[in-house]
Amino acid sequence: MKTIGLLIAVLALPIGVNAASPVNPVGLLPTEVARPLIEQDPGVAAARAGLEVALQEANILNSSPYEWTLNASSQRRRIDNAPRSNEWNFGVERTLRLPGKASADRSIGAATVEESQARYGDALLSTGRELMTSWVDWLVAERALELSEANLQATRTGLAAVEKRERAGDASKLELSIAQAEMAEQRRAGIEAKTQAWSAWSRLSSRFVGVKQQRVDLPSPVLIDDAGTFWRNRILAQSDELKLSQTQIRLAQANAERARSDKMPDPTLGFYSASEARSSERISGVTISIPLPGESRSARSDKAIASATMARHEALLKQRQIEAQTASAVVMAKGSFESLQIANEGATAMQENAALTQRAYALGEADLQTMLTARRQATAANNTALQARAAALKAYYGLLIDAHLIWDLEHP
Repeated sequence: MKTIGLLIAVLALPIGVNAASPVNPVGLLPTEVARPLIEQDPGVAAARAGLEVALQEANILNSSPYEWTLNASSQRRRIDNAPRSNEWNFGVERTLRLPGKASADRSIGAATVEESQARYGDALLSTGRELMTSWVDWLVAERALELSEANLQATRTGLAAVEKRERAGDASKLELSIAQAEMAEQRRAGIEAKTQAWSAWSRLSSRFVGVKQQRVDLPSPVLIDDAGTFWRNRILAQSDELKLSQTQIRLAQANAERARSDKMPDPTLGFYSASEARSSERISGVTISIPLPGESRSARSDKAIASATMARHEALLKQRQIEAQTASAVVMAKGSFESLQIANEGATAMQENAALTQRAYALGEADLQTMLTARRQATAANNTALQARAAALKAYYGLLIDAHLIWDLEHP
């Protein structure tokens, strides 16, 4: 398998140019956990039920819509100066579906099944994206809680330094009051971070019932360093949205063929037998009836042909939209990765600056405001880096999901 030059050891993701088998990136729910959560989603279950409906519809279309009709009549004939005659008539008839219409109906049934399969696949992908987003949001919220706890500990250490200097007479009561206020603010921020983490988990566990609270380290995304050709070709080949529009072309074409064939009405063939003249006469025969076609049949055919043309244009539009979305997604994945690298560098620098400033304050070489400003800058930089990582992960995982390279999103 040829590898594309976008792999790093963090995720160890063996994606190749001709990749076809899904993989499990580190930090994301494995297939054996994610697939049942996706399958039991009500939207996916509804799409699966819709596929069963389509299969039954295909079975119906494969059979003729016409049935045998039995008819019978009884009468009494009265003739002057002659005995009465009890007479009866019995017949059976059925409309015959012409061969061209039967073939068109089978094509409609097959296209209907393909359309439902594409809808099922699209439901799997959409739900998979939602699961991925909710999972990453929860991991990010948990990481934000960890950062908040670290900030609280750093603030506690800083407060201890202020208290020590205040006791030694090197800091004023005002400085101690400001440091205590900063401590209160960090405690408030910690409660908010904890609330956000529980809120993210509640959204995830309520939306995907049965998911386990398995905390893992927030992984790093992968750099997308190719020109996007791999992703374009792979996503176009796997896109259920595109498959749906293409099956709608076939469905519209089959309906157009059916409407064209329906310009010739189906004949009705019948057989009958009768008894008359006091059972002295027996009659048997064959009947055939054909409706005289009107203008509405031609109009319906023209409408179906126009619908097929519209479906072809819509499919072309959908392909171009997917190509544009994929190109944008690749650019966003690259850009978000580069943004993350810069954000990480900034966060590291700010964290070191905060540590140095706090040490300098403890030694009496910096003032309180400088120490607090450095810590706030470090906190903001850490939060920016965390959000950049979340955006980069979602962009990268989104490409993997669209390309059907994780969670085995192929439908049966």
